Amino acid sequence: MTPGFEIFLAGVPGLESALFEEVRGKGFKQPKLVPGGVTIRGGWPEVWRANLWIRGGSRVLARVASFRAVHFAQLDERARAVPWATLLRPDVPFRVEATCAGSRLYHSDAVAQRVETAIRDTLGAQPAPDAGVVVRVRLENDLCTLSLDTSGELLHKRGYKEAVARAPMRETLAALFLRECGFEGNEPVLDPMCGSGTFVIEAAEIAARLNPGRHRHFAFEQLAGFDDAAWQAMRAVRSAREPAARCYGSDRDAGAIAMARANAERAGVGGQTEFHHRAISDVTPPEGPPGLVIVNPPYGTRIGDKAQLANLYRALGRVLLERFAGWRAGIVTSDPALAYATTLPFLPKGPPVPHGGLRISLYRTGVLG
Repeated sequence: MTPGFEIFLAGVPGLESALFEEVRGKGFKQPKLVPGGVTIRGGWPEVWRANLWIRGGSRVLARVASFRAVHFAQLDERARAVPWATLLRPDVPFRVEATCAGSRLYHSDAVAQRVETAIRDTLGAQPAPDAGVVVRVRLENDLCTLSLDTSGELLHKRGYKEAVARAPMRETLAALFLRECGFEGNEPVLDPMCGSGTFVIEAAEIAARLNPGRHRHFAFEQLAGFDDAAWQAMRAVRSAREPAARCYGSDRDAGAIAMARANAERAGVGGQTEFHHRAISDVTPPEGPPGLVIVNPPYGTRIGDKAQLANLYRALGRVLLERFAGWRAGIVTSDPALAYATTLPFLPKGPPVPHGGLRISLYRTGVLG
């Protein structure tokens, strides 16, 4: 590839604008908001940096080639012309995944097979169904775009969470919701139904300016020409700071609190977080300045009974209105009726976003009186 190419940061549908603001704030060149994510321009250092730094992206794709293909002979010829030896290693297995939309070549499995054969014949690398290196083919309106998935496992897998509660929120989604609530890392955060601690740990990492990808490996480490010394030098740069405020979590489930504490320790933010075994009725603000209460309560679709949950949401609303003057609140749920059962003064709600087969929305307040 040339030093400058297009890089696609896939995000959560509906929250692309929040991802765009994060990418722009990190100084990446030529960020552009597109359906499904954000594109930037750069080279391999920008690919590495995006995987290491960006909290709200789900994966990073390096777009290595683009051409028109209206029949299989054309696809074969042009896929074989891609300089695969500069991209993939012959000793590392790979797999090809394809999607087709509005194109004369509409059979995605056949398209993937042709690209796979082109790579195998020109490079000598062997395909494998479970390979960590993935070539993604997108055929849209007869335009074929070939990308390398440089992330491997989805980026919400930060590398520290061994224990999870039921229906956990992905870290990438939590980071975007925190951003939507105006959190920048300089105020306390409290989650009174914290489960395994996702919101609390993510907020503490933001406050400490810790890179989200610091604990994990990426697929780009298996690509041709990978410069391990340069990558290790990039990873070694420390941007951490002493947080201005602590982050707090509580839950009525003692097992969830144990999980959250263990996850926070593995993430390296055990000293900046506090977790308490506590029911909603017992939640009080921590000492110090006000901040943000953010919570992902049960929705009733999979966990809990909706009639009982309405009482839970009402109790949550009473606690916030009576005890958290000066704080802001954010509530994530799939059911507007449950959100409004809190009687909190919500701002216009955010767009519905996919989460575990459901569509959820963030309900935010301004400063509570």
